[in-house]
Amino acid sequence: MAELSHFDASGASRMVDVGAKAVTARQARASARVRMLAETGRLVRDRKMAKGDVLEVARLAGIQAAKRTWELIPLCHPLPLDGVDLRLEFENDEVLAIEATARATARTGVEMEALTAASVAALAVYDMCKAVDRGITIERIRLEEKSGGKSGHFTRNDA
Repeated sequence: MAELSHFDASGASRMVDVGAKAVTARQARASARVRMLAETGRLVRDRKMAKGDVLEVARLAGIQAAKRTWELIPLCHPLPLDGVDLRLEFENDEVLAIEATARATARTGVEMEALTAASVAALAVYDMCKAVDRGITIERIRLEEKSGGKSGHFTRNDA
């Protein structure tokens, strides 16, 4: 197992110096699930929530969050993102699956940007639906795949 890179030899926090790393094409895909009452899911799917189109607001929230990840996560580098995509699809009336993909040509990976996009998209769904369903659960936020950089390609095996 690799050492934790965000701590120096004395245990102090540090931002990793990526200056000597090669600029490569990097991509990461993360996911989250939002579990809700079936009635809530139908309202979202039919675009009948009083606050508006939940899925489009969540998509925009995820994209915006990916662009600001470095402001939210203390030791992340600001990255020039090449693109961010969010896919929101109902598995059934009760479960909304969110998948976020972030791409950059940079010296460090975009895993945190993809994870942040999926997380904030899920939070936006909760915010827009909480008036009708306070029991919404956000679950299984995780990295599904990443490519590029020194550590190579990772794909989750239990997907």
